[in-house]
Formats: sequence, structure tokens, C-alpha cells
Amino acid sequence: MGVSALVAAATLAVSPQQFLLAHQAPGGGFAETGGKPDATLTAWALLGLRAAGAPADDTYMRAHEADLQTPTELALGVLAEARPAVELVARLERAPTPGLNATAWKLIALAQAGRAVPRDRVRFLLAHQAKTGGWSWAVGVAPDSNDTAAVVEALRAAHVGGPPIRRALAFLRRRQNEDGGFELAKGRGSDAQSTAWAIQAFLAAGARPGPAAFRYLARLRRADGSYRYSARFATTPVWVTAQVLPALARRPFPLG
Repeated sequence: MGVSALVAAATLAVSPQQFLLAHQAPGGGFAETGGKPDATLTAWALLGLRAAGAPADDTYMRAHEADLQTPTELALGVLAEARPAVELVARLERAPTPGLNATAWKLIALAQAGRAVPRDRVRFLLAHQAKTGGWSWAVGVAPDSNDTAAVVEALRAAHVGGPPIRRALAFLRRRQNEDGGFELAKGRGSDAQSTAWAIQAFLAAGARPGPAAFRYLARLRRADGSYRYSARFATTPVWVTAQVLPALARRPFPLG
């Protein structure tokens, strides 16, 4: 094996799953280096690990369900727990979701939990698709790739197809740059999380995201198994890596 091959092998020696597990505290929570565990980051880490088929101890999540307050946080808790508590699911069902982002995550989580997806919330999402084909995090805000991808996953979980999904995928494709990555909004530049979300949206819709997006993510992988946020920045590697893993595993939400 040549020197370049040895370097490449060493670079890939630590998996993203191993990187995440190395940031799991004794109590089961996940934290960025030098930080303290919290329920939201732990939920993302568990989701990434579960998508990749790695062990995911949700003891911390179950012990900190009271920390989950917003509808999106409740949805993440339901998604992250292998067998979500009945009361946690009930709290999510009762939670009002006037925003688009919160509505999308509520639908995804309820679908994964085997609960009925509220049709009025599906109609709410469809009614607020922008003329460009995308969705934003809230009504009246410019659409972005991340929220568009989440809504696509939510609508597919509700068995919605056809023109709304095709228009959304076209919107996402317009957010793909020459480097293969996707950007949150026009002009921001590609980043790992936006690229991962876009990949998941295409997969949820039964479409091909294309190899360029995966090549972009591969270039962001670091020797410790983590993923950079972008070519310029390497912030919040636990969060970024957790959100990249489902895309690498080619598993959109909700997880089966």
C-alpha cells in the first residue's frame, strides 16, 4: 500500500459513529467538547446513531423529557427514543404548532410513533408552500433548504406526492452549488447540514440526490470521524456529524 493510500486509510480509521459515542457523557447525554450535555443535542446524536444502525442508549433522554418544552423539542424526543413514552407522545399531540418548522417535525414524529398524522396540519403545510416551491420555518419568512427538506419528509410521511413534492425538489436543486453541496439560502455557500437535509428530502421523495452531494460531504470528513460544517468552518462538530449520519446511511425521516 502506497503512502497516499495509507494516509487515506488512517483518515477513515475513526467512524462518525465512534466520534459521536466518544462525546457521550457517563449519564448518557451528548455534548460538544468542553460543553454540558443537553436534551436537544442528545436527541440529534441518538437519531444519527440510530439511522446508522449503531447502539443508541436513550436513558438520558428518558430522564430529561421534562426539559423538552417546544413542539420541535418534543418531536425530537419522540424521534430519538427507541420506544417513546406514551405521555411524551401525548404531549406532542397536544402541542399547538402555528409555525411551519414545528408542524413538519410534529408530523414526522407522530408518523414514526405510529400515530395518526393530523390532516389539518398537512393542509396547513401545503397552503404555505412558496411560489418558488420551498418552505420557511415560519409563515411570512423567506423559504430555505433546510425547512423545505423537513416539510418534504413530513408530507411524504403523510403520503403526499405529486406537484408539491416535485416543486420542492426543484427548489432544493436550485440551492445546489458547483461544489456539489447545498446551501441554506442563496448566496450563503454550501454546508454539511443543508446538504444532508437535501439528500434526505430527495430520498424521502424516491428521487436520486446525485453523487455530487455525497462527494461534497466526503470532502468535509475529518480524521477524528467528525464532519466540518463547511469548507471554511468546523463549528459544532457533534451536532453537524449527527445530522450528516442519516444522509450517509440514506435514511430519511421518519426512521423505519
